[in-house]
Amino acid sequence: MSERGTVTLWVLGLCIALMFLGGLSLDLWRAVAVRREMSAMADAGATAGANGLDESALRAGTVRLDSDRARGLVSQTLDEYPRTRSLDGAGVDVTGNRVTVTLRDHVDFSLLGIFMGGDHFDVEVHASAEPEERP
Repeated sequence: MSERGTVTLWVLGLCIALMFLGGLSLDLWRAVAVRREMSAMADAGATAGANGLDESALRAGTVRLDSDRARGLVSQTLDEYPRTRSLDGAGVDVTGNRVTVTLRDHVDFSLLGIFMGGDHFDVEVHASAEPEERP
């Protein structure tokens, strides 16, 4: 029995496996980088939103958020934040004195797309903040 070409097939299989692993690591690192950027954006937005205090309540000695003002500050911060891409979605929830910012985006497969088709990673981050009362 002839074993001619077995090394060629073995090397070809090895190249395909390395290409798959390289694509997986490349795309996972891209997803981690996008998540890190979105997390920083959400943190900045939530912190800015926590500054949206109700001035009349504050003058009366009560720390309370004005939900419209908090949403406006979050929106303004997200609009001014330097970023390389647009988001799929952004949500702001003001409950009591807590501002929660939710950001959604996706990362398209690059090299891994050869094996997985035109699919993508979905990325979602949440950040919350509330005003701190100091004496």
